[in-house]
Amino acid sequence: MSLGADFHKSRLIEVSSNMIFPGMDPYLEHPQLWSGVHSSLIVYFRDQLQPLLLPRYVASIEEQVYVEGSDRDVIPDLRVERTSVESAAPRRAASLVLDEPIVVEVPIVQIRERYIEILDRQSNLSVVTVIEVVGPSNKIAGPGRDSYLQKQHETLSSATHLVEIDLLRKGKRALAVPESRARLEGEFDYLISVNRADEPRTRFELYLRKLREPLGSIRIPLADGDPDVKLNLQNAIDRAWESGGYPLRVNYAAPCIPSLSPADEAWVDQLVHVALPKNVLE
Repeated sequence: MSLGADFHKSRLIEVSSNMIFPGMDPYLEHPQLWSGVHSSLIVYFRDQLQPLLLPRYVASIEEQVYVEGSDRDVIPDLRVERTSVESAAPRRAASLVLDEPIVVEVPIVQIRERYIEILDRQSNLSVVTVIEVVGPSNKIAGPGRDSYLQKQHETLSSATHLVEIDLLRKGKRALAVPESRARLEGEFDYLISVNRADEPRTRFELYLRKLREPLGSIRIPLADGDPDVKLNLQNAIDRAWESGGYPLRVNYAAPCIPSLSPADEAWVDQLVHVALPKNVLE
């Protein structure tokens, strides 16, 4: 996918493969990059959890599909074309001449979002925990948000733990915990919520993260009082950044999309110019 002036074409230059940000790379939040980042995170989360879950549990990657309209950043723009209308023989008055319409074609696109289910092999592979990574379509009004909230409601109405990870600054939060309640605990750019099925559903364990901080690790609950397992978010985002070749794809000299505060923009600029070779930024 071509991203215009905001992104570089790949070049054969020597670049450090080490992640340059202490936590989240805000440039990865670009709507046209996030799909690939999201897919990588789901796989890396599964890979981390699998050896920690055996022998009783397994981590399974599942997929939800919904139809999205064409007015979203994640899919192509509307295609509009004007069509000519052949002149009909005049009847009684010129006022009967029809105006020329604009014909609009609206593509229908299937959006596929992956998530993780932890399955219990001692209970006929019943779902113990659902791990969701929020996407851009979940944070704006439309089918993506409706689908996410419906699945969220179904999980909260079941005996399944729910883990929600929001690494996107832009858009209306879709997590089960109200954003206003979470902000009473402190400021954050990224929000992670854990809701346990064996506790009141009104209780949430929150992980508040700012742009300049490491994402760290979170606790993933299991069944029957089994100890929680650790999911290292920072390790996963580092792997996604390094394996995705983003130093060669992203134009870090361009303004970040979504935009940053002036203070954070200055911090990112300084970090990038120290960490990346000059020929990557040109």
